[in-house]
Amino acid sequence: MAIAHADFIEGLAKGLAVLESFDTERQRLNATQTAQRAGLTRAAARRHLLTLAHLGYLETDGSHFWLAPKVLRFSGSYLASARLPRLVQPTLNRLAAQVQESFSAAVLDGDEVVIIARSGPTRVLAYGLHLGARLPAWATSTGRVLLAALPRPALAAWMKGRELPRLTPHTVTQPRAFREVLDTVRRQDWCLASQEHEIGVHALAVPLRDLQGHTIAALNMIASPQRVDLDAMRQQMLPLLQDAARELRSLL
Repeated sequence: MAIAHADFIEGLAKGLAVLESFDTERQRLNATQTAQRAGLTRAAARRHLLTLAHLGYLETDGSHFWLAPKVLRFSGSYLASARLPRLVQPTLNRLAAQVQESFSAAVLDGDEVVIIARSGPTRVLAYGLHLGARLPAWATSTGRVLLAALPRPALAAWMKGRELPRLTPHTVTQPRAFREVLDTVRRQDWCLASQEHEIGVHALAVPLRDLQGHTIAALNMIASPQRVDLDAMRQQMLPLLQDAARELRSLL
């Protein structure tokens, strides 16, 4: 949402940029590294780091900083109060109980998808499959469903100059091939990604649309190839996800 310049609080924006500098690749940062990542001077980055540490959102050893548990208040508040996770959770619970596999719902956030609801067995099939987890959009079934739903200009902007890192030997990394994958997803209205994000994991996703036809999330199922083969994913699991998405649409 665009706002008037007079309403824009630059200090708040810079502080959030500092928090967003931390990720799975860089879990500990010093002032110089933070400045580079957040687009700030070193002095400004240091002041923001010290302030966030004082407020309890960062921890530090005096030279490096890392996220403190207090930052989970933001995600916890969202998951507890947002309407979408509360609406999809009962459906995910029903699906997981029905087939004893793991189901989730995810939304697109920049380069990544964020898991906003999940249900399933306690065994862990895929790395990072937990509430609030952020996974690469280009290599996941949910990400591809959500990217395929973008308007063409928005997708072109997302793809411009983008590299698609190889996460497994099966990951599609060539831009042209990736666009063809998205064309297929858009045409068939579902995505099956086999071992592209993690070896030993099949992932199936369908779009979750509101009554206006806007794709607002993706419903997903993951399974081990030893438990569910690709044919079973298409013939048995896909109809379950599609039916669930249709049922949820009337609630959105």
